[in-house]
Amino acid sequence: MTKYVIHGGKPLFGEISISGAKNAAVAIIPATLLVDGVCRIENIPQISDVTLILNILQDLGADVRTVNRTTVDIDCSHIHNSKVPEELARKIRASYYLIGALLSRFGSAEVPPPGGCDLGGRPIDQHIKGFVAMGADVDVKGGYIHAKAKGGRLTGTTVYMDIVSVGATMNIMLAATLAEGLTVIENAAKEPHIVDLANFLNSMGADIMGAGTDVIKIRGVERLGGGMYSIIPDQIEAGTYMAAVAAAGGEVLIKNVIPKHLECITAKLVEMGVDVEERDDAVLVRRTGKLTRTNVKTLPYPGFPTDMQPQIAAVLCLAQGTSVVTEGVWDNRYRYVDEFRRMGAQIQVDGKIAVIEGVEKLTGARLRACDLRAGAAMIITALAAQGTSEISNIHHIERGYEDIVRKLSGVGADIRVVITPDEEQSEATAG
Repeated sequence: MTKYVIHGGKPLFGEISISGAKNAAVAIIPATLLVDGVCRIENIPQISDVTLILNILQDLGADVRTVNRTTVDIDCSHIHNSKVPEELARKIRASYYLIGALLSRFGSAEVPPPGGCDLGGRPIDQHIKGFVAMGADVDVKGGYIHAKAKGGRLTGTTVYMDIVSVGATMNIMLAATLAEGLTVIENAAKEPHIVDLANFLNSMGADIMGAGTDVIKIRGVERLGGGMYSIIPDQIEAGTYMAAVAAAGGEVLIKNVIPKHLECITAKLVEMGVDVEERDDAVLVRRTGKLTRTNVKTLPYPGFPTDMQPQIAAVLCLAQGTSVVTEGVWDNRYRYVDEFRRMGAQIQVDGKIAVIEGVEKLTGARLRACDLRAGAAMIITALAAQGTSEISNIHHIERGYEDIVRKLSGVGADIRVVITPDEEQSEATAG
């Protein structure tokens, strides 16, 4: 078993550079299926979800070539297969983007139901509603989602989203890119990675307007050509390190960010007594005094992101007074609470509401990451806690954070990777 061992209680000082956005990369890479030519994608994060989605493309027949650590060339011109391998797809939530991309290009798709973190009911009914409205027959049988466009090509139409869904908005954009006519998505999500996907597709020759607003219009084109594109910085990775500084104290310059994307996170940290100074492509985060309570409700962008909810809860565990966290997106996002309680946190959960009574200090403990963002939150509590913490199930964390041990070690955190003897090695430090 591989785990993180963290000796907490040390403030953080220095600089951290943010990687490319996970949530953009796992949609833009499947979008290369629509392109007739070579796509050079830059600023790709080195995380397991990206490796999986690239492996799926290769299994389908794509030519994927690594240019350097953060750049790949992808050529999907010669793919003739629209059936996605089950073993790989079930490990990643974003595999559902392959449905929209394959439907758009081939008029058919066979994709296993998505995997990823268990955060409660995560149906793809809004995705399917969009595909059906555009003229696809969609059925689930034999462990696969089967989608087929009547007449071989999807047809543009108006799709109204019953709920604001990031995944469905992006998937319908993919499906509409090569469809016949105009598709209008109403009540669309507005997240930065939706804008990034639209910008990528447009740079390859798509005709998409309105991304970042609640109405997106996609006029289908006959083909997309190759080109080069750089993925935006990761809003959630940046927010996670901002929360780490808030909890542990210190002063860190977080580089390679788009400060506007972080405003919803910055606002809450400032309310809690953290100093955040915005620069052109960086934020300086400083916390020297006591943290004060605040209330947080997760909402679709530009509201506070659900993917930052466990991390902000970690900070609130050390804030003076009583804070209330309301989860407005997922049903099962509080599974980390029992782990926090092992460290002395005072949290009560009722449905989607958590009431957090701040404590003077947390104490190191053995913790188990239950999903990606909860695992990141446990690192934050461990950095702030007195004593030593061990975090297992770190594969969840590595799905979405590139070089997290190296980046935190670089700002003074005492964190290392330990491999237990049953894996033939007693200990290995991260480089």
